[in-house]
Amino acid sequence: MKQSSTGEVSRLLKAWSSGDETAFDRLLPLVYHELHRRAQRYMANERSGHTLQTTALVNEVYLRLVDFPHRNWENRTHFLAVCAQLMRRILVDFARSRNYQKRGGGARNLPLDEAFTVCNESPLQIIAVDDALANLAAVDRRKSRVVELRFFGGLDVQETAEVLKVSPETVMRDWKMAKVWLVREISGSASRGA
Repeated sequence: MKQSSTGEVSRLLKAWSSGDETAFDRLLPLVYHELHRRAQRYMANERSGHTLQTTALVNEVYLRLVDFPHRNWENRTHFLAVCAQLMRRILVDFARSRNYQKRGGGARNLPLDEAFTVCNESPLQIIAVDDALANLAAVDRRKSRVVELRFFGGLDVQETAEVLKVSPETVMRDWKMAKVWLVREISGSASRGA
C-alpha cells in the first residue's frame, strides 16, 4: 500500500470511528487489494475443492466489519490485524460447520510450521490449531495474539509490535515461546485423540 493511501486509510478509519458511515464506503476500495492478498494467502493452502473462495472470504470480512461492535480504529495496522482475526474466525467457523471432529481427531500429527500452512489436507487441523491458540490465550493472551497477528494476519515483527504496543524483541521472544507451546499442545491433542 502506498504511503499516501496509508495516510488516507488512517484518516478514513478515524472518520468511520467517529460515526461517518460514508467513510467505510470510501475505505473499502483502498484496503481491498491488501485484504484480498491476505485472503489468498489463507486460501492458497486450503484443500482443493474448498467451497469458500478468496473473494467470498473478503466479502464475509466486509459483512462482519459493518456490524463490528467497536470501531475505535487506531491505524491501518490495527484494522488489518482485526481483519486477519475475522478471517481466521470465518475459516474456523466454516470448518466447524462442516461437522468436522474437534481437537484434531483423525488428523495426522504435524510439525507446527507445516500445520500453520492453514491446513492443506484437512479442516480438522484448522480446528486443532484454533483450539491450541484458544488454550494458549487462556495461559498467555499476548503470545496468542502474536501468533494470530504474525501467522494469520501476515504482519511482520514491527507491525505486530506496533499493534501490541511492545518491543520487536518481545514479539520475537513471544513468537518463539508460543511456537514451542503450540507444538506441545497440538502433539498432546493428537496423542489424546488417537
